[in-house]
Amino acid sequence: MFKKTSDFLRGAVEELHHVRWPTRQQAVRLSLIVVAFVFGSAVIFGVVDFVLSRLVTLLLSFT
Repeated sequence: MFKKTSDFLRGAVEELHHVRWPTRQQAVRLSLIVVAFVFGSAVIFGVVDFVLSRLVTLLLSFT
């Protein structure tokens, strides 16, 4: 079991040496894109939630 674990870890480290890591500028740019996308999605979901809650409130007021 220890041999398999050590072989796995050795292979994982070897593969990490083959990875082409992004530059700092690329990492910052991609992080900003992700943050902007998450913020935009949150705004859209918030608006949809608000509209649907108002719609449900309106529909329940008729009963």
